[in-house]
Amino acid sequence: MPLLVPGSDTPALRAALRANPDTWLVACFCAAWCDTCGQYRPRLAALADSQPGRVYAWIDIEDHPDLLGDEDVENFPTLLVQVGGRVVFYGPMLPHIGHLERLLESLGPDSPAVATQLPDVPALLAA
Repeated sequence: MPLLVPGSDTPALRAALRANPDTWLVACFCAAWCDTCGQYRPRLAALADSQPGRVYAWIDIEDHPDLLGDEDVENFPTLLVQVGGRVVFYGPMLPHIGHLERLLESLGPDSPAVATQLPDVPALLAA
């Protein structure tokens, strides 16, 4: 599945997130002005293309602050991994796609939930 962007890809995001309540959402919180994000994006897009069973979203924090709720993003990239209704990872990550690949391999449906101040990002994206 391609890397989806709220706004231009809203219908595809809605369809993908509504299709299966246990869908994995891998969301990258970024900013258009961030050079690191710009370099990371094509690698994340390639990973998204290689994992069609997961939903990957590219979320510009300035365009979609509502998706952060009370959370602050101070380092880029900051990633959210949510399996169904549970957040299993939320935090900054070094901008090396291999780190994300290893993280995703280590996570599963039984991974413990992580507490955040984030709103229900999949529900907001699917609305």
